[in-house]
Amino acid sequence: MADAPRPSEGAPNAAELTPFAASLEATLDRMSPFEVKDLLISYAKEDAKKSALTFLNAGRGNPNWIATVPRDAFFLIGQFAMVEARRKMSMPEFDLAGEPPEAGCAERFLDFLAKESASKANGKGFDAPAEAHNAWAAKLLRLGYDYLTAPEEKGGLGLDGDDLVHEWTEGVIGCEYPVPDRILANTEKICRRYLVQEMDGGEEPRGADGKPAPYDLFATEGGTAAMCYLFYSLKANFLVNPGDTIALMTPIFTPYIDIAGLDDFHFDVININATTTDENGLHTWQYPDEELEKLKDPNVKLLCLVNPSNPPSYALSEASRKKLVEIVEQSNPNLIIITDDVYGTFVDDFRSVMHDLPKNTALVYSFSKYFGATGWRLATIALAPDNIFDELIAKLPDEKRQVLLERYAELKEDGPALKFCDRLVADSRLVALNGTAGLSTPQQVQMSLFALYALLDKAGTYKRKMQELISDRLHALWSSLGWTLPPDPLRAGYYSMLDLEIWTKRLYGDDFFAWLKEKFRPIDIVLRLAKDTGVVVLAGDGFDAGRWTVRVALANLYVDDFLAVGKRIGEILADYHNAWKAETGS
Repeated sequence: MADAPRPSEGAPNAAELTPFAASLEATLDRMSPFEVKDLLISYAKEDAKKSALTFLNAGRGNPNWIATVPRDAFFLIGQFAMVEARRKMSMPEFDLAGEPPEAGCAERFLDFLAKESASKANGKGFDAPAEAHNAWAAKLLRLGYDYLTAPEEKGGLGLDGDDLVHEWTEGVIGCEYPVPDRILANTEKICRRYLVQEMDGGEEPRGADGKPAPYDLFATEGGTAAMCYLFYSLKANFLVNPGDTIALMTPIFTPYIDIAGLDDFHFDVININATTTDENGLHTWQYPDEELEKLKDPNVKLLCLVNPSNPPSYALSEASRKKLVEIVEQSNPNLIIITDDVYGTFVDDFRSVMHDLPKNTALVYSFSKYFGATGWRLATIALAPDNIFDELIAKLPDEKRQVLLERYAELKEDGPALKFCDRLVADSRLVALNGTAGLSTPQQVQMSLFALYALLDKAGTYKRKMQELISDRLHALWSSLGWTLPPDPLRAGYYSMLDLEIWTKRLYGDDFFAWLKEKFRPIDIVLRLAKDTGVVVLAGDGFDAGRWTVRVALANLYVDDFLAVGKRIGEILADYHNAWKAETGS
């Protein structure tokens, strides 16, 4: 443990260190952490203008990196696609071209890539010429083409070359509706292979009969859209109903808490709390058996989890995964599970609950964080072909099945056999607009290239760098607070939770924390950090993480910034400690 932090420069005296207006704090307590964040940002920016301190937004989970080569590949496909479009029809005087043709496009594409790869330009850095970046993108696309068109028995996907290239060229131009509307055919196969690699440890999913059972995928506008579609379709198909009991594995991403309380649902919510600690009393953010055993109650219809968790950023332990399997198999076989695994790629050897309980689980995976692509809005919902969703719909009472038969009547003659995955697609466009459903084709092309890039990275170079970036920032934050984090293979580290109760008690003693708790509310510290130091963090209680916790996002700032964040948090707490000493004479 390091020495106690020094008070901040120009720190207020005891008389000045008074709580913010109760009305302001009460208002903030009712707001989502993300709504509070916007207010804190305005305070912090104002403070930065008035002082020499730098504005540091550690409340935002948007990564400050981007994966470059798959993006260069996207734009290189765009260049080729425009050549192809003009091949079909060219009216330059009217700025018109046709749709890219399919016949022979693979051979033309490979010739195009050969010319781009022939560039002698070297390097990938900011000062490398465009030709160098095109050469790297061409290399990815050529290797990717060979991999994707290789026979399955040789490790490839066995895709047809013309069909693949045409999906890319037509898709990148965006001249057709997405067909199939659920996800483009080759994109599904590429993304499915990627999910197996990253979520299943490379083990192909299999059904109860032991035969391959590849996931059905639905491409969505980011993980947020996936959440909305799932909750809406679960309700529309009577799989969950207002008043039903659902469980949240907390702490959890705030929207899961907020959705449950909407008028649309009015769920009865129970929390499965991550309460475990290590021998030093520090949180390990895992779930004791007695918490998981709440799921034995068959009245619990739905379980939602983020894995690795947000905000603690820890993957579910193998023991907890096994316990969950035991509970489902022995006590609650109809439990529906939504697992949101966007941070799984930041943990080595990650295994999703989808891997353990494919029949019961809908997997939400977003490409946004790992590839620095929040603006692209790229995600998938994955469902096993044999799933509890379809099974429960088939067992609904006759009157409810009739309602659904009428709801989806225009989509398929055999309405009852309509798969839940296809119901999701239809419901995403209120059924009536199903004919124009689907994620835009340029988005799907970029998604397939992100997935392909990771599939070709056999050495794991990109993954190691992503994990290293996050780990360096995490340890910089904690070292500046005076702590050394013990290693934990389950830690993703995309966020970090700081428990101010544990820290202040160890730093200044129980009496000081008792005074702090009596005089101030946790939001006061978060507000003062923004107003007095220009640092934005989020209060942890909005995530059901504990009243005296704060969430620090590690993706949007650099190592030196986190050294400053920790220092400023320490200085603010030193201010409170000085006020306590002045008031109590301690």
